[in-house]
This record gives sequence, structure tokens and C-alpha cells, in this order.
Amino acid sequence: MKIDDEFCEELIKAHESADDCVAPHLVVEWFESVLGLLFPEFSRRDFASREQIIAYTEELKHELIQLMVCGKGGMEDESEDIADHFCATLSTVRKTLLKDVDAIFQGDPAARSKDEVIRTYPGFYAMAAHRMAHVLYERDVPLIPRIISEYAHSKTGIDIHPGAVIGEHFCIDHGTGIVIGETTQVGDHVKIYQGVTLGAMSVKKSDASVKRHPTIEDGVVIYAGASILGGETVIGANSVIGGNVWLTESVPAGSTIYYTAKMSHGEGESDTIIYKP
Repeated sequence: MKIDDEFCEELIKAHESADDCVAPHLVVEWFESVLGLLFPEFSRRDFASREQIIAYTEELKHELIQLMVCGKGGMEDESEDIADHFCATLSTVRKTLLKDVDAIFQGDPAARSKDEVIRTYPGFYAMAAHRMAHVLYERDVPLIPRIISEYAHSKTGIDIHPGAVIGEHFCIDHGTGIVIGETTQVGDHVKIYQGVTLGAMSVKKSDASVKRHPTIEDGVVIYAGASILGGETVIGANSVIGGNVWLTESVPAGSTIYYTAKMSHGEGESDTIIYKP
């Protein structure tokens, strides 16, 4: 086998100039260790005393510090404070995830137990990854939140950007193909089905810091295949969005959206929302 010398030089330079970034598999191993601490269903060890839990939490804290300071552009100055903050949020993260478990269990007649939800439901795993990644995202930790979210995406088929703000009692049913964008805001007691997209309209790169994704208020149900797009789009509380609906504008609280239709008129075409207020 002959490899071109110029191509070899190109690869050598690429390897020499690449940032010495944290290895994704180390982040995944750390995340799953934290998940095992919070939920024994995922743990490879048993904890029988307060001292064991404290010692293991301290171990995970130091692992997080090492992940943050790895490579060029590390976070040496802030890493310990961020790691302390992360560990301090673990109690809240667990309580919030237990509320998600309850929402999934109550919302799915096929669920036989909460233990089944924790052990087998992709929606729980995706939310566990998201809620941990979001804590780090809020502290401007680079790469690690995205590695966690993309790993969960590859494992569950559910793509949630770590920047999305998601309230309590969040229920994902089935889950495959769900996409939730970075600036999405979701209220409490929201339920979404497979194939739902909470996304952005086509925007310029310069608009990266602008709210690009929709707001979903409390108590909304979004059925399979619906797409809700745009940073100014607000779905009012307790609304029901039907399957395969395409929405790029707000709807009032308590609406039931059956479908959207293209309507022709003298100035061209526009979307008309068919709904029952």
C-alpha cells in the first residue's frame, strides 16, 4: 500500500496542531458514574454508608476537575468552583429526575413500575444526561456538556441541546427522533411524543446568541411528528398540538391544533392554523 507523502505531511501537521482535548469516552464514563451514584439501577457498586457516598462524590468531583483542565484552553482557575457547584446540585438533579420518572410513569399506561421507567425508558436516560449537562452548560463549560448530550443522543435517538431549559415533570413518550434546540424553553408538566422538533428557522451564524427556538408553556402536549419552530413562537399553556403539525407562530393558551394548511391569496401563500381555542 502506497500513501502519498504530501498527504502524510498534511496529517502529521493536523495531529500536531490539534488541541489536546478531553477524550469523549472519559466524559461518558464519568457521566455514567454520576448516574450510578444518583440511581442504583445504573451503579456498579453498592453504597452502605454516608462516608462511602461522600468519598465517592469527592472522587467524582476530582475527575470532573481533571476533565475540565485537560488540554489547551483548560479551566484551571474555575474548575474547582464549578465542580463544587455541580456536586452541590446533585440532590436537586435527582429530585427533578424523580419527578420526570413520575411524569413518564403516570403518562404511559404501558409502564408497569417506576423502576422499569428508570432502567429501560430512553426518555429517562436522555433527561438524566440533559439535566446534568445543563448544569455544566450554565457555567460555560466547553465540550463536556455536548459530549454528554451527544452520547445520550446516540444511545436514545433523542437530541436535546444542553442549553435548553426544561421544567419539572417532563414526559417523553417513545422519544425516537425528538429534537430540542439550544434556546428552547419548556415549562412544567409538558409531554412530547416521538419525532417532535422544537427547532429554529433558518438563521445566520451571527444570530447564534439570539433566541432561535420556541417557548412551550406549562401543561402542553405535543403529538408525534409535530414541528414547532422559531424563537418568537410561544405555545400557550395547556394546549394540545396534533401529530405532524407545522407551527411557526404562537397560539393562545388552551388551544387544540389540528393541522396547518397552505392558503393561497393575492400576495402568495401563507400558513393558516386550524385550531379549536
